[in-house]
Amino acid sequence: MRALALLVVASAFASQAFASGHREAPLTALDRPADITDVYAFRSYDLQGMAVPRVTLILSVDPFLEPGNGPNWFPFDPGILYEIKIDNNNDAVEDIVFKFQFKTEQRLPNLFTGYAGVGTGGVVAPSNSPPPVAPGTPVLPPQITDFSSAGLGQRQSYTVTMVKGGVATPITGAGPFYAVPANVGPRTMNYAVLFSAATYTTSMANVKVFAGTTDDAFYADLGGIFDTLNTSKVPPILSASEDAANVNLAADTFSGYAVNSIAIEVPVSLLTRTGNVEPASSTAATIGVWATTSRRSTLVRRAPLPPATAGSYNQVQRMGNPLINEVLVGTAYKDRFSMDQPKNDAQFASFFLDPNLARIINALFAGSLAIPTPPRTDLLPLVTYAPPIAAAGTPAGPVADLLRLNTGVPPTLPASPFFNRLGLLAGDPAGYPNGRRLVDDVVDISLRFVAGVLVPAFNVFPNNRLGDGVNVNDTFLRTTFPYLADAPSGRSRRHIDPGEPGCTMGFGGACAP
Repeated sequence: MRALALLVVASAFASQAFASGHREAPLTALDRPADITDVYAFRSYDLQGMAVPRVTLILSVDPFLEPGNGPNWFPFDPGILYEIKIDNNNDAVEDIVFKFQFKTEQRLPNLFTGYAGVGTGGVVAPSNSPPPVAPGTPVLPPQITDFSSAGLGQRQSYTVTMVKGGVATPITGAGPFYAVPANVGPRTMNYAVLFSAATYTTSMANVKVFAGTTDDAFYADLGGIFDTLNTSKVPPILSASEDAANVNLAADTFSGYAVNSIAIEVPVSLLTRTGNVEPASSTAATIGVWATTSRRSTLVRRAPLPPATAGSYNQVQRMGNPLINEVLVGTAYKDRFSMDQPKNDAQFASFFLDPNLARIINALFAGSLAIPTPPRTDLLPLVTYAPPIAAAGTPAGPVADLLRLNTGVPPTLPASPFFNRLGLLAGDPAGYPNGRRLVDDVVDISLRFVAGVLVPAFNVFPNNRLGDGVNVNDTFLRTTFPYLADAPSGRSRRHIDPGEPGCTMGFGGACAP
């Protein structure tokens, strides 16, 4: 009987992915460049972000990019409209939109690869070079060190537009905005220099932008989770010392992989409906954030001519909170959820307020881990404007998947003893689900939310110690905008396998090739 129960649970779990937004819906599994992996929104915690209070917004797309996968790698798709949206009056409808669109140039049309470079002077044909290439003819350009380098064959630029109050305002710079390319390897390019150069100040005061291929900041024991919570800890419960450790007890499935990321940093005053930096106690302090990807309604591939598109943009995917579509929404409804609007999410409320994952955990623990009785009103702060994120008295608005950020809560500095991967659950007021930082362990936090820890009677062991054993990212994150880490090098990327010592954001062993 026990075996039969586990088979039923395994079957139910098989339809649930648990990797933030990595291939979570059938449609986006077939349209990888439009697949939103993660959305982040947090108060900037570098010095500039504190002098003029700012919010950093990040949209990552295109999961599991293998850094060595040339010769074309994985540029942003010029056919996709990437948008980050803000609701600041509690109705789950966008009041501010930041639009990003890309353009691709092929500057080395006769070369077999998009990027090439060697040394400071490049490489020329040797004395025995056969005709028609004469000795001394340039064959390879110098290492790529800036966006004008000859070896940057595949170059992407992008535009940024803010739409607020129905008025579209271009956000520009001193020159074009270029996206940092994939980190091909150290002979070909100086990726770190390109990354720095791709972080732009703009024509709008206190606004910065960045786009490019970066490290995937999401971290999880994905293989163990997909194997019906067969993580390195069976059952998936952490001891007090393991829970407090900034080390990985399991292999980070995302180690060594990249994503494409878009980041924008804007003043808090630009986002609130009052135009002010509101205190945390203000009912105007909390905003809702989500991102979308959209394509034109018609695409015609006209080989050998470039594709042609026409018609209005249709939404392919959206994301607010991590794991909502992935873990809570049923598979048959995922595409519909992806293409719908947050204001219509009442139709998915049964998934939000009686999560199947909670029942799966309850069954896997054979009832020894109790869960609250539905409707799960304890989960309303994730899908409405409610305390402990929004101030008391804030209009709740409709049930909607938005990442809520109380912009009045000051950032927690990384050096602070309160800076914690478990965010609000560990007393760090600036962490998830109050927005989401790159460091926040949304897997462990979400497991505990689903297990009911927001209800005092269920904030007990083992509910409050659920975890997959992956506690930190595999590499260092920046502490200034855009906060993202370098994309792994295609030449020396390292994917950590189960059973190997985890590399852990500098706290543990290095991710040596």
